[in-house]
Amino acid sequence: MEKTYNPEQIEAKYRSLWEDKNLFSSDANSTSENAYSIMLPPPNVTGSLHMGHAFQHTIMDVLTRYHRGKGEQTLWQPGTDHAGIATQMVVERQLAAQDITRHDVGREKFVEKIWDWKEQSGGTITSQMRRLGSSVDWEKERFTMDEGLSDAVNKVLFSYMKKGLSTVANVWLTGIPFYILPFLILRLLVLKSKALYGICATLLLILMKSWWWQQLALKLCWVIVL
Repeated sequence: MEKTYNPEQIEAKYRSLWEDKNLFSSDANSTSENAYSIMLPPPNVTGSLHMGHAFQHTIMDVLTRYHRGKGEQTLWQPGTDHAGIATQMVVERQLAAQDITRHDVGREKFVEKIWDWKEQSGGTITSQMRRLGSSVDWEKERFTMDEGLSDAVNKVLFSYMKKGLSTVANVWLTGIPFYILPFLILRLLVLKSKALYGICATLLLILMKSWWWQQLALKLCWVIVL
């Protein structure tokens, strides 16, 4: 027996055992009348996990294992977030270190480099989660830009509209009609003056506070979506 406790050897052994036997699968306990599910707030693919992630993962892991231990069908859904703008900045900095820009490499090559970085950084995140022993269902791992990932969201929003639950739909779409739309309109008008742009944006946001403008903007957004 070793004189000192070596957690790395113990944890690696049981981590592999858990994954090999697929003990965290959401298909387990499928005959249970009770179910428990948590969707992991997807960490940004731009970097690696920090202490904050470790803290929240511990809480979710304890809850998931507790319900799984009770014989309930459980799903802890893992995944990562694309963090589009932040990811672009990271890749652009990498290019800048080589004294080139995204314009030099072209759109297609630049997108390829972004996907390459996603694979590299995303792999770091999942390996960290495995090191922590997070009991997620790895077969259900998703990425926010996976095909079909937003289908459920669209279905729910459309069902709200069809059922006349406009209040719920307004809450879900607050960021689109009330804040983004005015700036899109101004961009379409090509207002080059920053002062004029600021004044017009302020006036539009004030107008959007009225019920009539809110309803008009909401309907316009749905026309665009449809």
